[in-house]
Amino acid sequence: MKKAHSFHIPVMGIGFTIDTPLKVAQYGMDSVISLVDDILLEKLRKMYSEKFEVPYHEITDKIDDFRAKRITSYLNLISDLADKKFDALKNVTAKKGDELLAYINMLPDNSKLKAEFKNLTSKGVNFSEIKAWASKNLVMGAIDVNIMTKVDKDNYKKDEKLSVEYNDAHAALRGFANSKLQSSVVLSAGMNPRLYSYMGQFDDFFPDENGQLKKRIILKVSDYRSALIQGKFLAKKGLWVSEYRIESGLNCGGHAFATDGYLLGPVLAEFKEKREELQDAIQGVLNPELQNQDRVVPKSLSFEITAQGGVGTEEEHAFLLDHYNLDSVGWGSPFLLVPEATTVDDKTLNKLAKAKEEDLYLSDISPLGIPFNNLKSNTKDAEKQTLINKGRPGSSCPKKFVAMNKEFKETGICTASREFQYLKIKALDEQGLDNDLYQKEYNKIIEKSCTCVGLGTSALIKYNLDTKVEGDGVSICPGPNMAYYSKVMSLENMTDHIYGRTNMVSRIDRPNFFIKELQIYIEYLKNKLEDTKYAMNKKEEKYLKTFTKNMMAGVSYYQSLFVNVKGSFQDVKATILHELERTELTLNQIQADIQNMSVVA
Repeated sequence: MKKAHSFHIPVMGIGFTIDTPLKVAQYGMDSVISLVDDILLEKLRKMYSEKFEVPYHEITDKIDDFRAKRITSYLNLISDLADKKFDALKNVTAKKGDELLAYINMLPDNSKLKAEFKNLTSKGVNFSEIKAWASKNLVMGAIDVNIMTKVDKDNYKKDEKLSVEYNDAHAALRGFANSKLQSSVVLSAGMNPRLYSYMGQFDDFFPDENGQLKKRIILKVSDYRSALIQGKFLAKKGLWVSEYRIESGLNCGGHAFATDGYLLGPVLAEFKEKREELQDAIQGVLNPELQNQDRVVPKSLSFEITAQGGVGTEEEHAFLLDHYNLDSVGWGSPFLLVPEATTVDDKTLNKLAKAKEEDLYLSDISPLGIPFNNLKSNTKDAEKQTLINKGRPGSSCPKKFVAMNKEFKETGICTASREFQYLKIKALDEQGLDNDLYQKEYNKIIEKSCTCVGLGTSALIKYNLDTKVEGDGVSICPGPNMAYYSKVMSLENMTDHIYGRTNMVSRIDRPNFFIKELQIYIEYLKNKLEDTKYAMNKKEEKYLKTFTKNMMAGVSYYQSLFVNVKGSFQDVKATILHELERTELTLNQIQADIQNMSVVA
């Protein structure tokens, strides 16, 4: 696919990139919409329909298949509005050329499009020529969508359980599949075999004879093995993965899916080394299945490899592209400080700009039971604490998107809900634990926060929409990299920063992104070790040993990389090598500690 930019804007939270394509697609920038909250999507569809004078017919929850229909309608609207903006940008006149110039100016300096435009206008401005050139050469950014595969709650009509295609992730997929978009669905949070199989029911996911697809699949993965397993599974259904989007396990925003100590650099090196092997392995499974289904077997298929997680400078961006032959690099958290690109309410925006390392931490607040990057003093956590202080912990759970725990009810309850926490505390009271242990278990229960509401509320506040059901509490999930940015930025500021035309990092002590990830993993490993310091079972011992071994291999890889790398990171090479040496000593000590710990059967 032809791309204007070498970066993409990943999905952030539920509401922070919910309308990002409408803000940046006309400039050729790819971005991703979360499909978790159909209620929020419907509210924004109404708002934008009124703003742009488009007919609006409410899709209520009384309508059959309302979730999928809401998603389809929202995506169609965003597609239409983004197309109109892009068409207007290309329709340049003497009075209306600023948007086209913004498009050109924000391109990377080595862009062929930029060079062609400069050449076209070097001898004067001919608007008919520019218009014809723009129409032929400019590309719009992709309007991609994200589905967290495990957020696939069963749904009920009255007391009757609906069939699996009405599950939340299934309905979201159907909503995208039925939309007019020609773009990609980003599948994150691991494999969901039922959902993957369901994709085979939609013709748009299958290639034509030229290998073109109307709807493409992007897999978000953290290691090569996961990519190979999931890619083969989908290929057995006749489905091709068009992009493997590699994300740092811990140096990222949102939910953090820690690998078994596999660091980003070595993971990227394995993808680079085995790219052809991956292509052959997946295509070897795909082609016979397409034949078996009497579908077209394309002459050729290709996939992209991209990465994201903690990237913060032009040097890091360029190194990833050049050294690992990547097709794009994701820039997430810094874009939360760009109101022209993301949707963040003013109060939260101010908190993000002021955030330092100590304000950004890996928490246990997510009801999904997955570590979650959190911002201290966010208003959702304050709202949660108020309820705890009143002796009524837990959320009223107005949306129930993660009501999937079946410990007390077959239909499922969210672990952040008042109902679940009441029942869980009641069960805890009956155990007769001593005070210290009781408090520890109690804190685990009340720690959970209503993120499926909190991560979307910011958009409602920003656009002055009703929050009576949701409340005013905002959750936000920036990655650790947010600590190094301290000002609200324009879209031009941000793209200039990515391409090295200016510097928006506010501090000179920001560590290299590979080293930052390494430091986070060390802290994560130390915490895991602390949890088992009195006694660990054989499974825990094996996990810790494997984790430490993989990290040692990662440190060794980085030592070789930074000793031998030419033309990049020269001014910080000595600092990086010193940090790697220090980390190696720490890991040696952790290995010794694990060896000396007692193991229970």
